[in-house]
Amino acid sequence: MQIDWSGVFPAATTQFNADESLNIAATMEHLEVMLNAGINGLVMLGTVGENCSLSQEEKSEVLRASVKQVNGRVPVLTGVAEYTTSGACAFAHAAKEAGVDGLMVLPPMSYKADSDEVVTHIRAVAEATDLPVMIYNNPACYGVDITAETVAELAKVPNIVSVKESSDDPRRLTDIANLVDDDFVLFCGVDDLALESVALGAHGWISGLVNAFPQENRLLWDLATSGNYEEARKVYRWYTPLLHLDTKPKLVQYIKLTVQECGYGSEVCRNPRLPVSGEEREEVLAIIRKAIATRPTIK
Repeated sequence: MQIDWSGVFPAATTQFNADESLNIAATMEHLEVMLNAGINGLVMLGTVGENCSLSQEEKSEVLRASVKQVNGRVPVLTGVAEYTTSGACAFAHAAKEAGVDGLMVLPPMSYKADSDEVVTHIRAVAEATDLPVMIYNNPACYGVDITAETVAELAKVPNIVSVKESSDDPRRLTDIANLVDDDFVLFCGVDDLALESVALGAHGWISGLVNAFPQENRLLWDLATSGNYEEARKVYRWYTPLLHLDTKPKLVQYIKLTVQECGYGSEVCRNPRLPVSGEEREEVLAIIRKAIATRPTIK
């Protein structure tokens, strides 16, 4: 299956009102900001999109609105983060009905599946629709490590065409590339490994901080992929203190706080995620505000 997935894909935030109710209008306004900045695709309902904090009806509402807002300008993918395989297959059907272009499938939530169980789960979801599927490996967050060998096994399924590699080990990209066909699409999934991942052949970058700095994300990506590593390193060194926020347990709160500071939305998350407060808040705000004050010039 041929796909056109490459470049910067935000793992988009889901915006809420002060009472934690879904704010579709604000979510769509934020998507438009990133689309205008030149992003190459979107991942809705990923970790940053608070997938597991939404009801099934709310998830479908977000996806329908996003597909309508994007209107074919870039590919729209959705995270598939369910507790059971049957539930994940049912959500895959609902996502297709909502009009998405692809699925980003996680291992089953809460249960720490072994490699056979991961293969069975993700294969079943892929076979539930004809949509192209991206495997999402994030052992730090979800406690299951999808090895390069497991990715290669799953890549035998015709519509499993990509992986978001977030193991915090960029060597994995090379290990996977050595085991799969050349047309299998590799995405970096760790913000503060983006430049390293480009050098190792990543086709794209699914990013959290792009929600707040979409133009700078594109600048870094374009410099790196054009081979201008000297300028890319300068941007990366400016950006890295922010990008480190994507690797913390409170990445969702930190990223949404950054989005709020940049004027693109609200920091409100759904419980149990609470607002960042006290000394921790001041430390994160200092990083954000320094980055805003010293951001690179976009020509």
